[in-house]
Amino acid sequence: MKVYNTATRKKEKLKTIKPGEVGIYACGPTVYSAPHIGNMYAYICWDVLVRAWRYLGYRVKYVMNVTDIGHLVSDADEGEDKMEKKAREEGLTVRQIADKYEKQFFDDEAKLNIVRPDIVCRATDYIQDQIKLIQKIEQNGFTYRISDGIYFDTSRFSDYGTFARLDLQQLKEGARIGVNPEKKNQTDFALWKFSLSTNGLTRQMEWDSPWGRGVPGWHVECTAMSIKNLGLPFDVHVGGVDHIAVHHTNEIAQSYGAFGRQAVNYWLHNGFVTFKGEKVSKSKGGLWTITELEKMGFEPLAYRYLVLTSHYRSGLDFSLVNLKTAQTSLNKLRNLIKVKKGKLNKKYLACFKQFLENDLAMPEIIALVWQIVKEEPATVLEMDKVLGLNLAKNKAMNIPEEILELVNQRRQARAVKDWVKADKLREMIRVRGYDVEDTRNDCKIKKLMLI
Repeated sequence: MKVYNTATRKKEKLKTIKPGEVGIYACGPTVYSAPHIGNMYAYICWDVLVRAWRYLGYRVKYVMNVTDIGHLVSDADEGEDKMEKKAREEGLTVRQIADKYEKQFFDDEAKLNIVRPDIVCRATDYIQDQIKLIQKIEQNGFTYRISDGIYFDTSRFSDYGTFARLDLQQLKEGARIGVNPEKKNQTDFALWKFSLSTNGLTRQMEWDSPWGRGVPGWHVECTAMSIKNLGLPFDVHVGGVDHIAVHHTNEIAQSYGAFGRQAVNYWLHNGFVTFKGEKVSKSKGGLWTITELEKMGFEPLAYRYLVLTSHYRSGLDFSLVNLKTAQTSLNKLRNLIKVKKGKLNKKYLACFKQFLENDLAMPEIIALVWQIVKEEPATVLEMDKVLGLNLAKNKAMNIPEEILELVNQRRQARAVKDWVKADKLREMIRVRGYDVEDTRNDCKIKKLMLI
């Protein structure tokens, strides 16, 4: 299989450390708010990647972290911890916030038919591993202490910035992050933050360490937990393109500081979800959650289908119109698959595997599915082991009793040819978010997509 390695900027043949086995680590959610479609794009992409590897015969160990402490509101190690800030806003404890939004995240993953990783590791469960990692970095001479914590001295790592093609001179002038006068270099980052946050509020969750009470820096957890669960080195690290310049660059620095070597052989990064030409955000829009899309009448799997029409590195141009088209396409695919079993077409499956092995060429696979679905439904269902669209399962609609009663009244009106009443009843049904499609002998009830 060929994958695009961010470290080399080339598409390379995947050579795993152990033949036939893949260890993969994904940067998981910071569980301080409800996950939105921009977040879930990445996890659909990596779910397809894991499914593809397993389909191609690899034994996969999939590890993902959950950040439940230590991620500050700024990548510059400034400001308040996101978890602490949200806990104060909602009047809950940090642990309650973490549990609440972690549950929402995995509930949404289940709706999107994302297979749960083999190992889900929470930052708060690996505090001692993070402390040990910082100690190794310290012993090797890569750290120094300032008033708010222990920092990594990036000037001691000559290749810092190479991974992200950073202009270090520009960064020295403070273009990337705000200037902290105590730092030796403005690219230096926190490994351990001391007990008090910058605004003087004591954190709810802190731990004792050789440097005093406090919390690990955000970047430490991924290096510590990936190596703990996958070994040194491991095969593949995935994440969003926004992680390249800061988070993943700092992970690379940490692994060199502690072990004198790169911990990861292949880096894969997904693109952004955009809305009206801009990355989805609070200010630009597009930050819908899966639950909000459901309330509009969309299935979560319609969003999964839409994601599959993009290449993971290209990102996704999202709109409700595009999602409506995806929902219609998904419904049509299900309707076209009349036969659940049958012979598999080896020629098309060989083509399918070639697309998978070419850095997950999903748009080409979707085009292939539409090309063959009428003649080769069993082959498409075989492909669905990777697509994850549950095409063999017809969507059962849970129709409210009120709608069923209105539909029944409309049947009766049509039976006596009271077309005026029938039209009024249909409008009442539509106002409630449903519609009826008349057939020769009866009618079909459809849920409207409210856009």
